[in-house]
Amino acid sequence: MPIVDAQVHLWNAGTPIARHRQVSSFLKEDLLAEMDAAGVDRAIIVPPAWGGDVNDLAIDAARAHPDRFRVFGRLPVETPAPAEAFARWRDQPGMVGMRFTFNAPLHRQLLQDGALGWLWEGAAHNGIALMVNAAGAAELFGPVAAAHPDLKLTVDHLGLAAEQDDHAFRNLPALLDLARYPNVSVKATALPGHSSEPYPYRNIHKYLKQVYDAFGANRVFWASDVTRLTCSYRDYIRLFAEDLDFLPPDDVAQTMGHGLCDWIGWDY
Repeated sequence: MPIVDAQVHLWNAGTPIARHRQVSSFLKEDLLAEMDAAGVDRAIIVPPAWGGDVNDLAIDAARAHPDRFRVFGRLPVETPAPAEAFARWRDQPGMVGMRFTFNAPLHRQLLQDGALGWLWEGAAHNGIALMVNAAGAAELFGPVAAAHPDLKLTVDHLGLAAEQDDHAFRNLPALLDLARYPNVSVKATALPGHSSEPYPYRNIHKYLKQVYDAFGANRVFWASDVTRLTCSYRDYIRLFAEDLDFLPPDDVAQTMGHGLCDWIGWDY
């Protein structure tokens, strides 16, 4: 089965947020070496927030390795983008979608105020899938999914904030409620960081089962966010491939690659 990582970052500027490796750069060569060592076939590159709304490194990686990478790029949301920005978005090498983080106060307020209709409409009209992150507030995407049924939305990190154990999952019902919308999927990202237990982090398996039961394996995407993993890349693969008792083999293949590839139209 192809193993496809639904979120990785590359950077050569800015200061990584505290949960990520505190290094000045992490380039495609570094990423490819780690992917090859762990047996990861493909990855979605998501330019990090600390680098600004810049997609150059990600596009360069996808251009150089079209068989390994696709890109969900960044676009400023402070002011509406022109229609041609959406029309030409997928003309960029490897670009299949956009990714937005709504954790900064200004950006969270725009989301809460319903001021981003231009974004949802532009993406839906042009077949651009979106990945969205609003830590601890997954419910904010319900009205968007309902109003724009043709818009593909992937909620990052299971909607979790940077917390651990039961406390981290206290808002999970809001995420599970989004499963009613067939245009919503979720990324199971860097989950070992949300458990204080050692591998295989059994205290969070019950929550992963709830997500799986709600969305199904075809809408739950394995994602490492490898530069903030608290375990090895191989162990994060093993967690899903071997240690989640509720996940049958066919569904392991779905959540670890097939489902994401189907979602974005990446042949395998």
